[in-house]
Parts: sequence; structure tokens; C-alpha cells
Amino acid sequence: MAETLLFVTGHLARPRLEKTLQRLGDTPFGWEIFDIGVKVAALMTEAIILRRLPRPVRADRVILPGRARVDLGRLQDAFGVRFERGPDEVADLPVFLGRARTAPDLSRYRVRIFSEIVDAPSCSVDHLLERALAMREAGADVIDIGCLPDTPFPHLEDAVRALKGAGLTVSVDSADPGELRRGAEAGVDWLLSLSHSTLDIARDTSAGAVLVPSKHGDLASLYEAMELAEKAGLTWIADPILDPIHFGFTASIERYAEVRRAYPDAPLLMGTGNLTELTDADSGGITAMLMGICSELTIDNVLVVNVSGHTRRTIQEHDAARRVMLAAHEDLSLPRDYGRMLLQLHDRTPFASSPEDIAQLAAQVRDANFRIEVADDGIHVYNAKGHHVAGDAMSLFPLLGVEADGPHAFYLGTELMKAEIAYRLGKRFAQDEPLDWGAAVDRASEDLTRLARAGHTLRAKGQGGE
Repeated sequence: MAETLLFVTGHLARPRLEKTLQRLGDTPFGWEIFDIGVKVAALMTEAIILRRLPRPVRADRVILPGRARVDLGRLQDAFGVRFERGPDEVADLPVFLGRARTAPDLSRYRVRIFSEIVDAPSCSVDHLLERALAMREAGADVIDIGCLPDTPFPHLEDAVRALKGAGLTVSVDSADPGELRRGAEAGVDWLLSLSHSTLDIARDTSAGAVLVPSKHGDLASLYEAMELAEKAGLTWIADPILDPIHFGFTASIERYAEVRRAYPDAPLLMGTGNLTELTDADSGGITAMLMGICSELTIDNVLVVNVSGHTRRTIQEHDAARRVMLAAHEDLSLPRDYGRMLLQLHDRTPFASSPEDIAQLAAQVRDANFRIEVADDGIHVYNAKGHHVAGDAMSLFPLLGVEADGPHAFYLGTELMKAEIAYRLGKRFAQDEPLDWGAAVDRASEDLTRLARAGHTLRAKGQGGE
């Protein structure tokens, strides 16, 4: 017997919801819509639902708007059926209904992130510790202390001990065997980058060895180091070395594939910073591509670097990408529909409503509060007095009649400018909500069991939710 879904909504969203569900055609489920009696669906409260939703609920699942701030568990206990949050936008319902039972699990990952502090010798121990803790918070698993050529590092041991004392996993990266020995004696977890001729530094220590060819591109010497490390009983990872574009990039990718074919189970590392740092392109897309290669070749370690300002979020981007790629790999799927963390600049479906949908909604509005939406024809702002459309925020201001209301004008200016950015870039816009920049910015945590605070206009006018 097909299950029945009950969609709970408000006055204004009901026509659009009904049209969206009708467009689905034949579905493996039956559906009904219940108008809970508020104008804006996101403003329904738990108390309103408990008071107005008829009992018994004749459905297998109740779907609430994504922005509804309610305790789903309490509602489920009260009505005896399963309650779920749908997507924030009605336009996303088809995708939601197709994946509702198989939402991706992005809590897991397989790739370990080494994050390098490249200028460690010039930093005080306290500064190193502060940066290292921030890196761990961003998603780094190993803090790599980078040593600089011909640069004294007298506080190397103190730095290692301070980071280890804070519970961090630590590596040291140096071309100087003496600095690697000092790091090993201070108790680092990993040594970068050892060749077959320097492998002895790791013997009789607890440090693992990240192995590189003794001569760039020479896989025979890398294989020799791998075999020597294995015979010595060392923990090791092999790094065939990723090269920048126009300086051997394609050949270096081929080397990774060759190593994987020769040693199907060998632990490998890719230094992705050689591409993200040395390419003037948004690092999120480059990271997604490289992490896809890592997924296909089972490269379970990456070394990331942030020197250039455009890679300031590289750890967060790698963290998001490793989760997406693992989930997609396990689903035998393309890395699509696994969240928006890597869609930083543009959205796949940027406009939640068509101009026709917005026009129909605007015709129903009977109050003076301005609503702002974005469609493929521009920025829409409307209330009971009118409906205006433009491609830029400034041309709309003279049409709104708020010159004498400073706070209201300021609010509308910020929202319209945000809407213009969304329109020009092709991003989702929702009034009173921040634009979603994915892994490019930190997200504020939300309490989904409490009603969201009203927007600035509603707060100023003291209006409620019904």
C-alpha cells in the first residue's frame, strides 16, 4: 500500500506547493496539503501545529517547511506519526522527495588532512599553538611544522612539545636531516619528507615517515624507500609529488596512478597545495577535482597549504570535499546532490521561483511589508502597493517610498544589495537569511526547535507570525 504524505503549509505558499506537487505526475506516494492558517509557512509554531492540525493524522509522514522551527520529536509523540522538515524552498521538493530516505551521511571521511604552517621558524611558540588550534578547528588532522631553508629554528623542540601537549598530532617537514632528527627526538608523529637515503632518521623513533623520490619523478627510488621502510617495520606514506600546471601536472597525476597500480594497498599522500596555491582560480573547485582524484586512486592523505589569500579556506574546502567524495564513492554515485558546501560562487538551481510564481504571490499580498525575491529576470520587491522588478538594487530605491524612514531604508538597502549579488552570480536568495557561500565562510549554528527571530522589518513593526 502506497504511503501518504501530508504537507503542512501557509496561505501564501499553498498555491505554489500544490502546483509543484501536481507537476510531479504519478508518484509512488499519495499526498495531501493542509493550510495551517498562517500567512508565512516558516512562521508556524509548535503550538499552532498542536492546536490546529486535526487528529488523527491520516498520513504516514507529515512534511513541514524547512524553515519551521519546531521539535519534530515532540510533534511525532503528540500525533503518533513521523514528522520531517522538507527543503527551505518549494522548488526543491522534487529533489527532496527523491532522496528523502537516503539523505547523505557527511559525518564521515577517510582522507587525513596534513595542514602545513610554512613559516613556522618565524613564529613564536604561542603563535604556532594558536594557529595550530585554529587549523584543527577547521578540520586539520595533522599540524605540519614547515621548516625554511637556511633559516634557524632554535625553538623547534619547544614548538613540537607545545603542540603535542595540546593534544595535536604533529609532523615536521624539512630538507635538513638535522631538523628532522630534532623533530623526531622531540616526539613528532610524522616526518616529511624522507627518501631512501634519509630513511634512517625515522628508525628507533615512534615517528611515521612520509616518503618521496630521491630525485624528482624517479619512482624507482620511491619504490626503494617504500620497500626499505616496510622491511624496517616503519609506519610510512608514499608521496609521488604533485606538480603545478605547465610544470608537469599531468605527468605527476600519471605517476600517482602508476604507483597505485604497482602497489594497490600502499598508503599515499598528495600535496594539493602545489595546485591550489599556484593557480589563480577559486580553490574550492580545484580542491573538489583533486579530492575526486584522491577518491578514485584511494589516496587517503593530503597536505594542504595556505599562503596566498585566495586559499584562506583551504582546510574547510578539503574537509567538505573529503566527506562528499566518500559519501558519493560509497553510493557509487556522481558527487552531485551531496550538499552545497563546494558550490561557493554559483548554485545549480539559483532561482527558487519563476517570475510568474512571484507575480501570483504578489497579487495576494494585502499589507505594506516588502517582500524580496530573485528570479531569472531580476530582483522582485513587492507589497500591497506595488510590484517592482530590476536588475540592480539602486534603481529600485526611488520606487519604494521609504526616504523618510531611515531604519527601514537601511534594511531594504542591505537586503536588496544581497539580492543583487545573488541575481548577478546565480545564487539562492532568501529574505532575512545570509547568502550560502558553502565552505567559503563559517555558518552560524541554528536552533531548529525554536522559531526563527523575525526579520528587521517585522521586529520594527512588532508584527507576529499568524
